[in-house]
Amino acid sequence: MTRVSEIAEHWFGLCRKPPTAHALQMSVGILPEFAHEGVPEGGGGGSGTIRRGIEAALSGMKILNRNRQLLWFTLLAGLVLALNTIGQGALRYIGRTMQPDIIVRYVLEFFIAFATLFCLVFLLAGLVLSISSKKAGTASFFEGLCGAKKFITAIVVWSVVLALAGMLLFSIWFYFFIWLPPGLRFLNIFGPFNFVTSTITQFPFNWTLDWNMFTEIPGYGGRSLLLWIYPFGFTETLIFSAITLLLFVVTPFVVPLVVLEHKSIWEAVAGSFAMMKKVWIEVAACALFLGIVVSGVFLTYLLVQAVSGIVSPYETVMFHPTGTWIALAILYNLALLTVAFIMATVGGIAAQHLYTSAKSRQIPGSPVPEPHS
Repeated sequence: MTRVSEIAEHWFGLCRKPPTAHALQMSVGILPEFAHEGVPEGGGGGSGTIRRGIEAALSGMKILNRNRQLLWFTLLAGLVLALNTIGQGALRYIGRTMQPDIIVRYVLEFFIAFATLFCLVFLLAGLVLSISSKKAGTASFFEGLCGAKKFITAIVVWSVVLALAGMLLFSIWFYFFIWLPPGLRFLNIFGPFNFVTSTITQFPFNWTLDWNMFTEIPGYGGRSLLLWIYPFGFTETLIFSAITLLLFVVTPFVVPLVVLEHKSIWEAVAGSFAMMKKVWIEVAACALFLGIVVSGVFLTYLLVQAVSGIVSPYETVMFHPTGTWIALAILYNLALLTVAFIMATVGGIAAQHLYTSAKSRQIPGSPVPEPHS
């Protein structure tokens, strides 16, 4: 991703149904909030199916509100991606100053992607285990992490698969827009860098309005190391996060199948796709709902711009915001990141709901197990 991303530099010049008697295996952890929720036969469809997806997201919010220690997942996932940003910036610096050959670059890119995904999958496994084995109404996230150690081999294998798939998807995404015929070049706005780079150069994302503070520090080829982290490393991490999120959305049940049913990775992948056939509309509705929440907070940056009168640093090069506007811009960015990571946590919890729903459709006719006390 780092090599091709050099093009980016050019841009810097609600009703519940009655309980039914569907079953889940006793070995599968069941959330008390979901245990008696009705699930229709078959894949379902229509507004009711979409409603169930939204209800999964809302239930995830309620569970997170009652079990605040699950926010450790939010914090640790944020730290992992912060380290990814630093790693992407360092990789960009190495590529510019040392100019390693293409094989070395791909190896370094894979290592950063694998390390990040391993941490995220491990955290997700801990989250799944913690919300599946609640005691006295309290989910212990760190107990879940301890339990996830038993599945370290499967987590490593799945992280390798995700890293390779992510690199392949990025290449397809990038070269698709490179090879667009002239008549379709207007679609470049949906390319991997265009939207990101044109947005983060605006206020309040670029809250200094003065890129010179990043660029003219001697000793690093005329550019500071901070520049490699922001905006370049940050841009790479946003794109990496988008691809990773897509991979998690299309394979939401792999981790639950591994840690709750002790499936191998290949069995879990096959099982996840089989279950997705039954609840794909719910999964899509849940992901779309959470995405709308994050997008709503994100789009408030337009309001910030309207009130402040600050849009582009290149159009207001002689203007420097007051300390108040800088502080508000920093708070806005922190709030946006916090909401994004909280919604990611809610998505992980909601995936457990959807997993329970999909499992109940696979094994009908047995009584629903009693919820954990």
